[in-house]
Amino acid sequence: MCGLTGFVDFNNDSDEATLAAMTRCLASRGPDGQGVFLQQLDNCLVGLGHRRLSVIDLSALANQPMEYDGLHIVFNGEIYNYNEIRDQLIALGHTFKTHSDTEVILHAWREWGEDSIAQWRGMFAIVLYDNKTNELVCIRDRAGVKPLFYYFHNGLFLFGSELKSLLKHPGFEKTIDRDAVASYLAYGYVSWPNCIYKCSKKLSPGHILRFDLQSKSIKTRAYWSVYDCYNQPKLSIPLPEAIEETERILSASFQYRMVADVPVGVFLSGGYDSTCVTALLQKESTARLKTFTIGSIDDQIDEAPFAKQVALRLGTDHTEYYCSAKEALDIIPDLPYYYDEPFADSSAIPTILVSRMARKQVTVALSADAGDEIFAGYNRYDYVSRYGEKIARIPGPFRKTLSYVMDRVSSEHIPYFSSSYNFHGRYHKLKNILRDPSPGELLKNLTQVFTEQEIAQLFSQPVKQLDTAHNAGKLIEGYDDLSYMMAVDYQTYMVDDILQKVDRATMSIGLEGREPFLDQHIIEWAAKLPTDYKYHQKQKKYILKQIVHKYVPKELMDRPKMGFAIPVEKWLAGELRPLAEAFINEESLKEHGLFNTGVVLDLLKKFYSGNKEKHLQVWYLLMFQMWYARWMRSN
Repeated sequence: MCGLTGFVDFNNDSDEATLAAMTRCLASRGPDGQGVFLQQLDNCLVGLGHRRLSVIDLSALANQPMEYDGLHIVFNGEIYNYNEIRDQLIALGHTFKTHSDTEVILHAWREWGEDSIAQWRGMFAIVLYDNKTNELVCIRDRAGVKPLFYYFHNGLFLFGSELKSLLKHPGFEKTIDRDAVASYLAYGYVSWPNCIYKCSKKLSPGHILRFDLQSKSIKTRAYWSVYDCYNQPKLSIPLPEAIEETERILSASFQYRMVADVPVGVFLSGGYDSTCVTALLQKESTARLKTFTIGSIDDQIDEAPFAKQVALRLGTDHTEYYCSAKEALDIIPDLPYYYDEPFADSSAIPTILVSRMARKQVTVALSADAGDEIFAGYNRYDYVSRYGEKIARIPGPFRKTLSYVMDRVSSEHIPYFSSSYNFHGRYHKLKNILRDPSPGELLKNLTQVFTEQEIAQLFSQPVKQLDTAHNAGKLIEGYDDLSYMMAVDYQTYMVDDILQKVDRATMSIGLEGREPFLDQHIIEWAAKLPTDYKYHQKQKKYILKQIVHKYVPKELMDRPKMGFAIPVEKWLAGELRPLAEAFINEESLKEHGLFNTGVVLDLLKKFYSGNKEKHLQVWYLLMFQMWYARWMRSN
């Protein structure tokens, strides 16, 4: 795991000192070394920078940037099956100087070109400069585990693992994209391929970018899509066989994530996903697996005791830590630095804390994310399965009439219910769903914090909806709503929220985070399973649960899902109120002029007057204002 950055400068205004500064600011991603490469071409200057976290082949020979046959690389991630690919290349006559996956990528690209990507099992953001073809190639892994930002404006192309490295270049223009701010306020993150800054983008998951340095033309294309997985015919397979094969595929994929020349551990929450990873790995190991759990600061929603029971049952070497409220609160001022694009998921706080704990013992930690997206684990899937079809069956004219009436009757004027918690938000969401009960609209209304109507009122100038995977088209005819929603979540919430959260949290302390559920073989198999095997008789993640129950008794696992919850509402009303009022005030809002000041201040007033359902909206605004202060006032 590493950090990469660099440029192609057609103005020839860059230099090695700038490249070193861009690279140095990624030091936490790669504390074990720094390297740079510069080459002056006829029409531009090419620079590659790399920070290394040594995980495979710890020798200096494996440092980056690395070169082979005129092909230069900076690479962030891991190719877990690199030894198998290496053996194929040796059979074809290739020789190697290292035992690193980086060198295997170089040789594979020279041998097979783009076709080599199909062989790679792993997570990766790769930039290749080929001086034979005068081309820069950028590649992002299928699921989007590893980030890759890029910027192209006024003859300057920049790229990096984090935005902060791009900002270190004096040619980068920090101009906020207001439409991206609107996207952030809806979901708590800026959805790919968009970025908070104009002229900047995120390379989309499963995409390759080819930049012809002679013609200055950029072409991107998808080499893999989760829709292709779901658009395969559903399997006709008995449930017992499906359980057995699913376990085999999971176990093989999880084992690949143990490939390392440094200590490896697992984040264990005690839920089904992390228990599945831990159980299948511990089953194959004679050594005790290192597991890590952080206890919640609220004992009413604390899963740490359950995680400890699971660890005892499976026989792992378990470490748990109960953080104080002060420790969690102390991280909040640093969040805008770690997440250098506006980001509002408060679970970043415990993820940073557990990463710091794990880094004291291991260099690599496995995180069990994506089980919900693959095996139907979210409560919203439950909601859609139970109520979505019922709403859709209501005759269209009646639904539209009811929605029309609700448009004209404010939720504030509904007797009795108007004082109920979150009634107003639910009222507006129901109104939108009645208007359009499609799975896309259902998903949007179940996940947005600021609705489109609220965003329109919030901004001082009109904003438009960005083109993102949230607006994806339907699957092929005949596929169910649940499959559609899982596919959309796999390429939206999972990528830009969950994976971004884990990447920045682990990399903030030089810990490599790996995602066992995101091996492509898992989703390519699970997408073809009958939906009933995943959501079975109102039970979420059914097939995964049957696997876990082989190793951990159902009685120990069968409990409401909790996770590590941050009491945002309580903190904003208490300890964080001075911080909120320091960043959300008339002066700071007028500084950027994006919002209608009166609307924002009225929202804040409503929250502090007792309207607690506004707490997430206040938190989203606070995170944006703190980001603005950190990155727009200074560099």
